[in-house]
Amino acid sequence: MKFVNRNKPDKWKKDIASSVDFYNQWFLKFAPKTFRETRIHTTKEVELALKKTDNLLKLNPKVLSDNPDILAMLRMSTCPPIARDRLIGLSYVTPNLVKSLESNKLPKRMDSDKLHIELIKLCDTIQKLIDPDIFTWIEAKSIPSESEVERAATIIADRLCGAVADPIIRNAQEERQLAVITKWLEERNYRKLEPNEVKDFREFPKGTFDFHFNVPVNLNEEKKVNIPVDIIINPHKNTKANIPILIEAKSAGDFTNVNKRRKEEAVKMSQLRNTYGDKIQFVLFLCGYFDSGYLGYEAAEGIDWIWEHRIEDISKLGI
Repeated sequence: MKFVNRNKPDKWKKDIASSVDFYNQWFLKFAPKTFRETRIHTTKEVELALKKTDNLLKLNPKVLSDNPDILAMLRMSTCPPIARDRLIGLSYVTPNLVKSLESNKLPKRMDSDKLHIELIKLCDTIQKLIDPDIFTWIEAKSIPSESEVERAATIIADRLCGAVADPIIRNAQEERQLAVITKWLEERNYRKLEPNEVKDFREFPKGTFDFHFNVPVNLNEEKKVNIPVDIIINPHKNTKANIPILIEAKSAGDFTNVNKRRKEEAVKMSQLRNTYGDKIQFVLFLCGYFDSGYLGYEAAEGIDWIWEHRIEDISKLGI
């Protein structure tokens, strides 16, 4: 098995600086646009949710039951905005109810009478906390103007986007990383698999790749589970292991979170190695804030990596 970067600690410091610069340049150029586009889309969703509740003048169990996905918007409509767990505590409802509603469904095992009572509790809590400075028409008991509704929807959309800012940026970064990988591979005559073309990653035809593919691993002698892998590539040429190469796309906007999550890759590597042997290649595709502590930990676990700012290193994997 060839080493790419994990056996070159003398180059880590320079690569870390280059990776941070690369990520920051992307963030400054594209993140505001991504966030703005998401906010515009979210504002339209909030306006639709407000319409379903007659601009919060008609909030009752039936409305919430028919439109469970509006609950996240309702949480952001209060003063102060409340987190999911706080709403559960204030309303004395079951956690499963709130989690189900925000997944746009009703809890399957709750009977209709119990559900009705729980929804009443949620509606009562939200109505007591509705922000009067945003929804000025509620205290005034008046019909809001179009501009008042638009203003309120924009504020709530900002709150919603602020609460999920990191996932928005992370998703945009992942899409970009996968697009970069796709371009690099297609320029070298690799083909992305069609949906359901193969069921097992070991059956990938040579010269093909795919994203978000499940790989089965053994937890013990009796139990197997599927673990998702971001990128799987089967080279044109035979590799020594004769197993497709597995790549995990990772990006980070600060050093703190990566060291909290570094064990995730180590666990995945251990499961893969226990199932497929030491010849399995599991490599990280890194962009952003990954310090020497993170790199040293992964290297000690036998995990190598490719830096996005030097993507041509992928060829060192035999691809």
